Amino acid sequence: MYYAFLKSGSELLLTINAVGCVIESLYIAMYLVYAPKSARLLTAKLFIGLDVGLFGLIALVTMLASYGPLRVQVVGWICVAVALGVFAAPLSIIRLVIRTKSVEFMPFSLSFFLVLSAVIWFAYGALKKDIFVAMPNVLGFLFGVAQMALYMAYRNKKPATVVLVHEEMKLPEHVKEVAGGAKPQGGAPTEGRISCGAEVHPIDVLPAVAVDEQAAGAADEDVIRDDQNMLRPEQPVVIKPDVAIVVQA
Repeated sequence: MYYAFLKSGSELLLTINAVGCVIESLYIAMYLVYAPKSARLLTAKLFIGLDVGLFGLIALVTMLASYGPLRVQVVGWICVAVALGVFAAPLSIIRLVIRTKSVEFMPFSLSFFLVLSAVIWFAYGALKKDIFVAMPNVLGFLFGVAQMALYMAYRNKKPATVVLVHEEMKLPEHVKEVAGGAKPQGGAPTEGRISCGAEVHPIDVLPAVAVDEQAAGAADEDVIRDDQNMLRPEQPVVIKPDVAIVVQA
């Protein structure tokens, strides 16, 4: 808009950018209403710093340090730099599409109208012989075509699933080194083993011994009988007095 104010015969630029400024302001207002508090604060800081502070600084410098056609050229090159930043912003979306193989975050309509807008404005700049309008739209056209090509390539592909691979934690094998340079049993090399002071002993497996089932059953019965005898209450001992026999003469 500032460039259209300075350059004569740019009523169309002034009109379309004024409408765009109103629409973008509505977008920002809706974002500030529904965004979280931290996001609102960040957006407010960016808006005040860039849209108010930076634009005010550019307007002040160009109004005081340049005059006539030079002022138009300085503002024109600033507009080219800003337009290149706008057209390069979708690069993050292109990288996301390539990584996820999904076009969920890159609608086709946005890419299509980006290309259409770039072609029309390039034609307008070429007809008006305005390099500051035509030049940035060449880059916009290239980025728009790249986005459309990515959309056609990944529109039918399933999004890639991000798999997090966790490495398994394995405990090292610990073997005690025997004094005197003795090797472990079996002559296995001790390379790569870490000593922690623990000695490894082999486990001997005893062979199974056949057991007589009848003898085992009789032994179990004896054990049960002994347990029952232990559980019986003890019988009281009755002591009978001695009986004296008296013989009468």
